[in-house]
Amino acid sequence: MTISDLPGGLVLRTARAADLDQIGALLVDRGEEGDDVDHRLVVQDDDAGWESCAVVVDGDRVVSTATLLDETVRVDGVVLPAGQVELVATATDHEGRGHVRALMEWAHERSRARGHVLQVMIGIPYFYRLFGYEYAIDIPRARDLVDAPGPAAGPAAGPAAGPAAATGDALRPATRADLPHLARLQDAAQAPYDVAAPHPEPRRRWLLDHGGSTTWVLDRDGSPVATARARVDDDAVLVAEAAAEDDDGADALLAGLVARYPGRPLRVVHRPLTVPGRRWEPRLGPAGEDVEQYYVRVPDEGALLEALRPVLSARLAASGLDRTGGDVVVSTFRRHHRLAVTADGLGPVRTGGALQSPGAAGGCGVAPDALGPLLFGPHGIEGLTRRRPDVYPGPDSELMTALFPPRTADLLTYYLPW
Repeated sequence: MTISDLPGGLVLRTARAADLDQIGALLVDRGEEGDDVDHRLVVQDDDAGWESCAVVVDGDRVVSTATLLDETVRVDGVVLPAGQVELVATATDHEGRGHVRALMEWAHERSRARGHVLQVMIGIPYFYRLFGYEYAIDIPRARDLVDAPGPAAGPAAGPAAGPAAATGDALRPATRADLPHLARLQDAAQAPYDVAAPHPEPRRRWLLDHGGSTTWVLDRDGSPVATARARVDDDAVLVAEAAAEDDDGADALLAGLVARYPGRPLRVVHRPLTVPGRRWEPRLGPAGEDVEQYYVRVPDEGALLEALRPVLSARLAASGLDRTGGDVVVSTFRRHHRLAVTADGLGPVRTGGALQSPGAAGGCGVAPDALGPLLFGPHGIEGLTRRRPDVYPGPDSELMTALFPPRTADLLTYYLPW
């Protein structure tokens, strides 16, 4: 279906099955080997389908493409529907002609129509800020394994002592039958985090079928008790998304991974609030000093605040502060949002126009590009106030600090961002 006509006789439309080979070739040419497989897995899955992908065509030639994935982001006890743009590519001879901008507009409109209240993504530095995204959520560090455990028993390791040998655990590639166990292990791993994005069920299937990484499962007495995802790079093996039921499972998982990749150094993505994160940290080298973050886009401030109203009400109740009869005022300067404080919590969001001096109304000021970092990031309003002159709590800093505290986060994405 044609979505829009572009300058020069080009057309932006929904992708079709007949485009599959061209899209795959374009993704590999402008991205990496295996991107064509990932695209095929997405569009040929009933949960996503061809409607999730759009192309720009020049006659019969596909010259640009993008895909929108469905996500969820949990904030405390509220699950937010979200979108993620992936598999973006433009032919070299068509760069700089606005194709990506047109595709991003398509993706954002499709995201809105699907009820998403935000978008998250991994992207090249700065570029996606041009389309309303802002850096918001820290990406955890990948740290060198400097103190490897002894080898584990199993097909790749032979007879040896160690945690896996002592318990009879066995490490193997995950299968479709393991999908419920993978969900259970990752849900438990993400439970301590304030903000979490799990793998949607379709993507758990896709990850088993693509070649970019291997999902491993550790069995104990025939039942999965630990898992991790590994990617072989030129210089090391990246270990990510590690989860385990208990310390013994975490120890056996690490020993099994060392045995599966003999002679290759391991880099471990540190998830500090998980069992492997706590258990493995003494074996890891120092974290680097560079900063990596996920992008967040907030298309409708009022809609997002309304979706988070139960969270904000719960934080207000937990604070013990009594502001009954007043309003919580959050101004992004070009517009502002009010929530009445009632005996039952916060009332519905009422959005108004520009409010350049929110402090005079007892409110806080938050630049629009800082709203994502405020709601999902590690600094809270206090930390952002120290970093940005266009974020401040206003006269009731105690209230705003209670409503907008620092958040811990753990996001699972299709592509590993390291």
